[in-house]
Amino acid sequence: MGTLILKLKFCSYGLILAALLCAGSAHRIHAQSTQMSTYCNPLNLDYTYMIYNAHEGISYRSGADPAVVKFRGEYYMFVTRSMGYWHSTDLSNWTFITPEKWYFEGSNAPAAHNYKDQVLYVTGNPSGSMSILYTDNPKKGDWKAVPAILHNLQDPALFIDDDEQAYIFWGSSNKFPIRGKKLDKNLRFRPSKETIELFNLNAEKHGWERFGEDHSDKVLRGYIEGPWLIKHNNKYYMQYAAPGTQFNVYGDGIYTSDAPLGPYKYAPNNPVVYKPGGFANGAGHGSVVIGPGEQYWHFGTVSISVNVNWERRINLFPVYFDQDGLMYSNTSFGDYPHFTPAISGKRGQFAGWMLLSYKKPVKASSFAENFVVDNVVDESIKTFWLAEKNDDQQWIEIDLVNPGKVFAIQLNYHDYKSDMYGRIPGLFHRYVIEGSADHERWITLVDRKDSFKDVPNDYVELSSPQTVRYIRYKNIKVPTPHLAISGLRVFGLGQGKAPVVVKNLAVNRDQDRRDARITWTQQENCQGYNVLWGIAPDKLYNSWLVYDKNYLEMKSLTFDQEYYFALEAFNENGISERTKVVKVE
Repeated sequence: MGTLILKLKFCSYGLILAALLCAGSAHRIHAQSTQMSTYCNPLNLDYTYMIYNAHEGISYRSGADPAVVKFRGEYYMFVTRSMGYWHSTDLSNWTFITPEKWYFEGSNAPAAHNYKDQVLYVTGNPSGSMSILYTDNPKKGDWKAVPAILHNLQDPALFIDDDEQAYIFWGSSNKFPIRGKKLDKNLRFRPSKETIELFNLNAEKHGWERFGEDHSDKVLRGYIEGPWLIKHNNKYYMQYAAPGTQFNVYGDGIYTSDAPLGPYKYAPNNPVVYKPGGFANGAGHGSVVIGPGEQYWHFGTVSISVNVNWERRINLFPVYFDQDGLMYSNTSFGDYPHFTPAISGKRGQFAGWMLLSYKKPVKASSFAENFVVDNVVDESIKTFWLAEKNDDQQWIEIDLVNPGKVFAIQLNYHDYKSDMYGRIPGLFHRYVIEGSADHERWITLVDRKDSFKDVPNDYVELSSPQTVRYIRYKNIKVPTPHLAISGLRVFGLGQGKAPVVVKNLAVNRDQDRRDARITWTQQENCQGYNVLWGIAPDKLYNSWLVYDKNYLEMKSLTFDQEYYFALEAFNENGISERTKVVKVE
């Protein structure tokens, strides 16, 4: 058999190379794509190693509290304690910037504001006492400080209105509300003497503001934090996060007003950005930015919370405004592939590629302690496989059981006793992922064997989908002392039938009307269910992925709000039609 010449596209460089591959015992076809049309949460950023717990020897990457702004047609993302920030031209491909001047400890819950494309303002000193920084060249990062200090701020948000009036908002507490005051931007951003209390949590009425995993803590109060203000159609939308960054139910709500300092009114469809079920959960303490095609996007915070509560990642969801002025997002199948902000006509839409790898038979070269390889296919970012050694002899192999057409693969690494701290240059991951239809002839699906990219949550869309039954990950090098993986997620379409419509959907609201038990008849040939709900039949804006079970205990409802529910079943072959909408008084 002769030499096979194939064209390849290598991710992030946009180059087309010719690869000469000899056909032998392993037939090599490179299916890796680079100009990807899709993305997958959590976002694949080269996250910084945190220094919060360095004194305790606890090491982990994290990215949280993203403040994303558009400046002169490009985008900048400021993230808690990252020792710099990221830059993008399309909201999809991000490059880290190490600025000339920055906070030694990294910014904390930073604020950012673009003033008329003339200057970019940022503030977020971890001490809570901070000057406002400014530059007209964020790529260089020659930040200067306004010669004044604003005191007693946590989670600040800076906003300058169309009439030139500046405001500062702040709040991060389980006691005190979101507050705000005017600033005189022409006089060193001097704050007014008057402080306005805008609003606080009302967990007795708003179920989603209750503390704990699944809002289940009956003792501790939730936290209100992370304000972010946008103006849309002359209405002010004040975003806030609750109930705690470490929980699956961490989300963002909205209050609206006709003026920046209120009075504010609670949005009836809260929480507005909410991602409680699936692989990568949480969506709170984020920011909203207008992207390509004037589409709004929300960047938020994902909870990992294994090494410490503050171990987190970043996610991305599209945001919309309906005919009634309600702001809402689409987090349905929110950690599956969706079309990127750059894809006109499809921005933020679900690509329709299902999970082929969920709970499929899997084996590995080795494992250490109790961190077995089954953890890479269980759809939990909190569990992980730990290899016995960290070398190029380690591998994972998944049997998809039935052949499926693979469109994309996400590989999520985990930090296990990494002993790494701060911004470390020169980190990279090297590996190869192969596929096979018969376990004899293997094709290369993802080729990172010569990569110099740091990809802790790598996501690769194949340039041409490949039908395979077996998936094999072969480790070459990771930058950490240990090889640990929390998820090897294979996306595509199976060759079988999608589930049929779910039967017997029932919603029983408890005496505590913040709570409801949702049940349905369990289906065969089904991985899970997508619970959808909202405040009207045409406003089912929230969703919750449930794997395996045929019930959901929901504690996120508003006490005096009526709701509507529907349900979808899904498997590796597709999604069923929705049930009829059920009204709950």
